[in-house]
Amino acid sequence: MAKVKDLLQVADKNLVGGVDSPVRSFNYVGGEPILIKSGQGAGLYGLDGRKYIDYVLSWGSAILGHAHPRVVKDIRAKIGAGLSFGLTCETEIELSQEIKKAVKSIDKIRFVNSGTEAVMGAVRLARGYTGRLKILKFEHSYHGSADYLLAKSGSGLATLQIPASSGVPKDFIKHTLVAPFGDSKYLEKVFAKFGSQIAAVIVEPVGGNYGVISPDIKFLKRIRAITKKHGAILIFDEVITGFRFHYGTAAGKFGITPDLITFGKIIGGGLPVGAFGGRAKIMDNLAPLGKVYQASTFSGNPVVMQSGLSTLRALRKLKNSYPQLKKLVDHLKSNLIREAGLSGIDLNVASYESMFSLRFKKKADFVAFYRLMLGKGIFLAPSEFEANFISFSHKKSDIIRTIDAARLAFKQMAKKEKD
Repeated sequence: MAKVKDLLQVADKNLVGGVDSPVRSFNYVGGEPILIKSGQGAGLYGLDGRKYIDYVLSWGSAILGHAHPRVVKDIRAKIGAGLSFGLTCETEIELSQEIKKAVKSIDKIRFVNSGTEAVMGAVRLARGYTGRLKILKFEHSYHGSADYLLAKSGSGLATLQIPASSGVPKDFIKHTLVAPFGDSKYLEKVFAKFGSQIAAVIVEPVGGNYGVISPDIKFLKRIRAITKKHGAILIFDEVITGFRFHYGTAAGKFGITPDLITFGKIIGGGLPVGAFGGRAKIMDNLAPLGKVYQASTFSGNPVVMQSGLSTLRALRKLKNSYPQLKKLVDHLKSNLIREAGLSGIDLNVASYESMFSLRFKKKADFVAFYRLMLGKGIFLAPSEFEANFISFSHKKSDIIRTIDAARLAFKQMAKKEKD
């Protein structure tokens, strides 16, 4: 423990806030953040020697669990051939083919290094293709850290109660329109006023950055219809949801064909990645074929591409097993709600397929529950506004252990409340 405390002090002196991403600071739940040494399957191992059942999974990236043997083996072999060349490699071509086979609405793909880059590229492409400036997003959605998309966002901004980031000039968001999700009348009013100026609508098909928000398929189809009517590009942000619910996209699962889809997380198998794709008539507006410029030194990195390719190939073999992930979430959800109720604690568990989030009536209850669960070896997202995930490495025994830990935590909370 002394080593961990020393390292945290060193981190505070050298990293801003001791972290490289705000939610990792545990600001919302208090206490010191945990330092991780390694991961295996559904487990994380801290530098203090403790083991945790992991429901964060690198924020949804590790759908196979940590250090999947086949993926690790393939990455090791690829590293031996060189880390980066800044040129096209065979593996990125193979990964593009793998994604296209699973997502029939995509003709061409551009790989980048993060979900944020994928969204930035897709938005720039939409503006270049339509010749329009305005972008419409929805309240509480998070589409990465691009300046013009941080207005009324979810994720870390919601966790830290920041309505919009300081350092973003108002001029940068003057072309960003924000609408409440699910309100068709409001959507129609926006398009009635700005329809000819809107380049794109960007939407998360399943909300994952303000807690888990189940899909409103009827509303998503309404967005598709109104964007077609007004000649705007529909972008599905599937950085979280791509390959999360089945072997393909949420768009495909819901029977909706967006113009562009952004990817991240899972398609990199745990390494930094992003991508966006769509029909050739739109994608061919990117340089070198078109006038919309986008470039990166590390895009299509051979090691990352191998990680993604090996992950997707493993997922393809597991494609009939996706329903098992939902069963585990449903079992966990029902029992958490039951155990909380028995202890007189107001808890809501939102879920969709292999994602879930926890929301208590009082923030103090979430904080107390979180700290107790962490002490019992259960690692949950350290914010009510972040999603939790189940991987193919989670077993029924992990769920049972989590329920048992929650039962004890709820009882401890109830006892403290009485005292």
